Amino acid sequence: MDQSRKRIIVISAVNFFEGGPLTILKETLKFANDVLSKKYLVIALVHKKELLSTDGLNNIVLFEFPKSRTNYLIRLYLEYFYFKKLSVKWNPKLWFSLHDISPNIKADIRAVYCHNPSPFKKTNINDLKFQPGFFLFGLFYKWLYWINIKKNNYVVVQQKWIKKEFINFFNLNPEKIIVNYPNIETLKNHSQQKSNNQNKTFIYPAFPRHFKNYEVIGEAVRILVIAGNTNFNVIFTITGNENKYARFIFKKYKHLDQICFIGNQPKADLFHLYEIADALIFPSKLETWGLPITEFKNYKKSIILADLPYAHETLGEYSKGVFFNVVSPMELAKKMTGVIEGNIEYNSAIFSQKDILVGWEALYSKILND
Repeated sequence: MDQSRKRIIVISAVNFFEGGPLTILKETLKFANDVLSKKYLVIALVHKKELLSTDGLNNIVLFEFPKSRTNYLIRLYLEYFYFKKLSVKWNPKLWFSLHDISPNIKADIRAVYCHNPSPFKKTNINDLKFQPGFFLFGLFYKWLYWINIKKNNYVVVQQKWIKKEFINFFNLNPEKIIVNYPNIETLKNHSQQKSNNQNKTFIYPAFPRHFKNYEVIGEAVRILVIAGNTNFNVIFTITGNENKYARFIFKKYKHLDQICFIGNQPKADLFHLYEIADALIFPSKLETWGLPITEFKNYKKSIILADLPYAHETLGEYSKGVFFNVVSPMELAKKMTGVIEGNIEYNSAIFSQKDILVGWEALYSKILND
């Protein structure tokens, strides 16, 4: 098809530069490059082209905005003023903003991908103590979400609980909100290797942010040790030097021989740790998904989870999951004892996936009505 006759799709992600958000951008652009470009002229607005230089996106036109992360005034200027000029010029069929903000643009179809759950976290005094920026950011972001959100044809979120929050806070039409599960590739060929160590091994892989709730595990370990139960170890993928919260966790629990502070791990090494571990503990108080839960399910082992909506939804249908109150280290200690002694009682984990799309192909088909 003649490129000049194709309708335009704009995918905007000028604020993505690392981690999970950059992965989201790369995944959607790969689909756009391989599939959407056959019918549409795809334009991607990115922070820097070099972030995508090895991804083979030969069928996509890239525009970079290297100053987009200089400060928020530049970002807001782009979203609410400059992009309006581009949209009038290009007359796109779809403008898809991947980073939460609903820009001031013109397009046949407007969609925004909302993946930051921070505005919906219940805050407490420790949020201000350890991460005041995160606390203030959550308040600010809720109002950024609000601007122009009702002008979208579709608002895309990753889980049903976030959809409910958007309906309640923004009074959105439920029909406009699409729940789209990420299509996560997990390790296909793995062994059920077990450590030679007779102790049971638990693992919690997470960056040390306050809402990750490392301290509930630390307290549960302390309870078990006081009770004389020491034939286990817990792996934390932090060193204790990453930030103020990490230093707090390390200082408070470094005396417990059962806790191993090993630092962040490459994916291959993390999968090896999954192989030798007996159970995953995932006590985070706030997630849009919870990637380690999906990854660890592949090993058919015990998973001890926060009794919160995101965890139930991510676990889905799984026979070896158990939930606990995220503010009760005693309850967690009892679940860990069940794994150690081999008599843990699992919860029934069945979460309905009705009205849920999975992956980019299903999402774009819905948005574009193709």
